[in-house]
Amino acid sequence: MSRSNILAVDAMGGDAAPEAIIAGLEIAAERQPKARFMIFGPEARIAPLVAKTKRLKNQCSLHNASDVVTGEMKPTVALRMRDSSMRRAIDAVLNNEAAGVISAGNTGALLALSKIVLKTMKGIDRPAMAAIGPSAKGDVVMLDLGLNVVYDSRNLVEFALMGEVFARIALGLPKPSLGLLNIGSEEGKGDEILRSAAATLRESPIGGQFYGFVEGHDIAAGTVDVVVTDGFTGNVALKTGEGALKLVGELLKRVFTSGPLARAGYLLARGGLQRLREWLDPRRYNGAVLLGLNGVVVKSHGGTDAEGFAHAVDVAMDMISNDFNSKIAEGLAAMDRSILASEPSGG
Repeated sequence: MSRSNILAVDAMGGDAAPEAIIAGLEIAAERQPKARFMIFGPEARIAPLVAKTKRLKNQCSLHNASDVVTGEMKPTVALRMRDSSMRRAIDAVLNNEAAGVISAGNTGALLALSKIVLKTMKGIDRPAMAAIGPSAKGDVVMLDLGLNVVYDSRNLVEFALMGEVFARIALGLPKPSLGLLNIGSEEGKGDEILRSAAATLRESPIGGQFYGFVEGHDIAAGTVDVVVTDGFTGNVALKTGEGALKLVGELLKRVFTSGPLARAGYLLARGGLQRLREWLDPRRYNGAVLLGLNGVVVKSHGGTDAEGFAHAVDVAMDMISNDFNSKIAEGLAAMDRSILASEPSGG
């Protein structure tokens, strides 16, 4: 069987593993009838759950893994565990048995194991984490979300290239717009790293899609389809956005439970509020992708339920079926040719 439709799954990652993972895979199996899942974990716990499924049991294989990477475990400890469900799932990609891996487990361990075992693609200096979020104009891609706090202008250019390919696949946009997150939109704003990255992007093959600098409010406004930044800033922006969404939900709850008239108002607005709830549902945006590695790696939120995990599986299968890494390699080659062509020849 071709590895092009096979996803390796860490069944023991997440707060409600393995039950929520198997239930999520059952949902995903219905949505992805051609997908095949290599499920790693203690077979004695997983096999009974899989046996109760309708579709998944015909689209998966079970692989016993005796150890589990726990949520509080340090990455250095996880690296020494050769028979953990997370490590075995990543090894399946390394050994060309699967095209991608998904886990809802320990983020630090997944990042460390993926970078050390799979390594970065040729031409990529640093991998980046990307995810999709809501905006006023639709969905928006943002990266990096925590991997790189030390970076240079070339890294930001690589992030932009990978984010552009990711947006084309995940959002279905033929030419997504890109912006560099900065403290102002004017050309002179920011440090030399940002200004150098902007100059390179303007002259690159995706220069026509480069909007320029964007500010924090532009993320939610949907000014661009892809927001590019460093890992420290991106992670702060992500957590701030998550907190803001929770605050909005809490304030709406208070407003509509404050008295009889408010409750009557809720009944009148229930349809619109339901649409808002669905639009902002965090499960819809579950599934962050580690871009730039030799294989597709997707991190599901550890606290998600079956529906959320199924969405993360959808993201992974989109990356696999659209041959994401090959498109990254093509973009890198075109970028390098452009940079070389713009450099003066020696004499």
